[in-house]
Amino acid sequence: MTSRPASSARPESSGRRRPGRLVPVVGTARKMLQDALAAAGYPERVLVACSGGPDSLALAAVAAYFARRGHVDGHRVAVGAVVVDHQLQPGSADVAAATALTLRELGLSPVQIRAVDVAPTGMGPEAAARDARHDALAAAADDTGAEAILLGHTLDDQAEQVLLGLARGSGTRSLAGMRPARGRLLRPFLALRRADTLAICEAEDLEPWHDPSNADPSFARSRTRVEVLPLLEAKLGPGVAESLARTAAILQLDADYLDDVANDTFVRLSELSGATVSLPEEALRELAPAVRFRVIAKAAAAVGGQQPSYQRLLAAEALLRRQGSAGPVELPGGVSVYRLSLAQLLAEAKSGPDGVPREAARCGKLVFRPQKPPQI
Repeated sequence: MTSRPASSARPESSGRRRPGRLVPVVGTARKMLQDALAAAGYPERVLVACSGGPDSLALAAVAAYFARRGHVDGHRVAVGAVVVDHQLQPGSADVAAATALTLRELGLSPVQIRAVDVAPTGMGPEAAARDARHDALAAAADDTGAEAILLGHTLDDQAEQVLLGLARGSGTRSLAGMRPARGRLLRPFLALRRADTLAICEAEDLEPWHDPSNADPSFARSRTRVEVLPLLEAKLGPGVAESLARTAAILQLDADYLDDVANDTFVRLSELSGATVSLPEEALRELAPAVRFRVIAKAAAAVGGQQPSYQRLLAAEALLRRQGSAGPVELPGGVSVYRLSLAQLLAEAKSGPDGVPREAARCGKLVFRPQKPPQI
């Protein structure tokens, strides 16, 4: 990645942007970042996650504007950057070094390069790379004291995320796509098209690096980007990407509400005993299915499990309709779910280990336990 040679001298304070009238898309992008930082409470230290691609490089250029000013709406701000080298392609170190140089020339400081080892996780190479990248970003933010990490995801990325969720048959949370803000992660460009980030790079006299994996048909996301979404636009007319992103925004509200209800319900119903979590089946049966499935998933997570698929949630929920004690149903992340009948619970409650009678159970329970390690 290289910047174009300058045709005329530029003032030191103007950064890389060519002098003259402000390009409208640059002004729009600045307002988006300004609003995102305001919503985050005006963090004083910010890191831009930059790969050198058009989206993150455009974000870095926009963030550099505020870095040169030294404030956002009168609130002090310092902007650094981090380049994550996934080491998955030949020459990735050179790309990372060239990107870091460009970021320093933009005026961002400090600029770090973080090389990561992408270890297989069983969730696919894209998920493994994402996890390694997020760990590196969090470490860089901790080192620099950054309160926010800026990510360059665009409206196109959001639309692709929704399509991938549909293809997987995922639930509301997956179809809700990426959040504009989650913890320290901010995505100020989720309403900006990918073509706009290319226009920003052009306006700022920057030449982005184009990741060849983005066009690699072996990746589902690449096929969605290069083949599926353009086909939908061609067959259904323009505006498909915007409609998908709008769907994600609506579903985020629904998913947040249902998650809040499920979390409150889980806290109210769950009983913790050592590494085991149990839920009373009578109360579970009375819940609306959308809440019941979420409460079961939260119980699995509470004992170290991963998000279950819909099929696994159905299998766990079916234990509520079994007679007597039943199970186990295995959930991802090494979690076993059992149904303990009322008769068995009453038998166990006759006396505790110290000989003191326990309170009598009123109904059966679903019990979530981490699986025992294999015997050697």
